[in-house]
Amino acid sequence: MTRRSWILSGVSAALLPRQMMAAAATLPKLPYAFDALEPHIDARTMEIHYAKHHQAYVDNLNKALAGYPQVAAHPVEHLVGDLNMVPEPIRMAVRNNGGGHMNHSLFWQILGKPKGGPKGKLAAAITKSFGSQAAFEEKLKAAGLGQFGSGWVWVTAKDASTIQIETSPNQDSPWMKGITPVLGIDVWEHAYYLKYQNRRADYLTAVLQVINWDFVTARHEKLV
Repeated sequence: MTRRSWILSGVSAALLPRQMMAAAATLPKLPYAFDALEPHIDARTMEIHYAKHHQAYVDNLNKALAGYPQVAAHPVEHLVGDLNMVPEPIRMAVRNNGGGHMNHSLFWQILGKPKGGPKGKLAAAITKSFGSQAAFEEKLKAAGLGQFGSGWVWVTAKDASTIQIETSPNQDSPWMKGITPVLGIDVWEHAYYLKYQNRRADYLTAVLQVINWDFVTARHEKLV
C-alpha cells in the first residue's frame, strides 16, 4: 500500500456512516474448552492466557486506535504488515498489541486434540526440509529454547515444497515482513509458567503433543 492510497483510504473511511466503519478488534471465540488440552496445557493457564493476556492485547489495541479512526478503519493485518504507515505516536502500541492479537488468534487455532500428523504437501515439505517429522519437531524445540526472553517460534513456507523455522522477539511475527506464517508457537512465560515454571523445554515438548495438524495442513495448502 502506498502512502497516497493509505491517505485516500483513510479519508474515505472517515466519510463512511458510523455503522459502516471498521469494527473494533474483538477476542475470537476459543474453539475448545479451557481444559481440552489437559494434561499437556493446563486449564488455568489456558484461561489466564486467553481471557486475560489476549484480552489485554485487544483492549490496548482498541485504546491506541480510538483517536485515529482513519487508521482503525483498516484491518489489523494491514496495520501490522505495514507499521511504517501507522502514525508514530501509536506505532509501538499497534506493533505490540496488534501483533499480540494476531499471533494469539492464530495460536488458538493451531492447538487442539491431535487427530494425526501432517499430511499432503505439508508432510512432504517437512520431509524434504528436515528429513523427518521427528527431526522437524526437534528443530522447533531447539528454536524455541534458543529464543532469548519472550517471543515466538514460526514455521513459514519458503516455496511450495520447502518450509523453514524462524523466531521473533516479543509480539513480532513474519507478518511484519509480508510473510504469512503456517504455524506459530508462543514461548512467552505466560504461556506455560503456572505448570512448567522455568522448564521451557518441557512446555515445548508438551505443546507439540496438542498441535492440530489438520488445521496446519489445510493452512499450508492454502498458502502454497
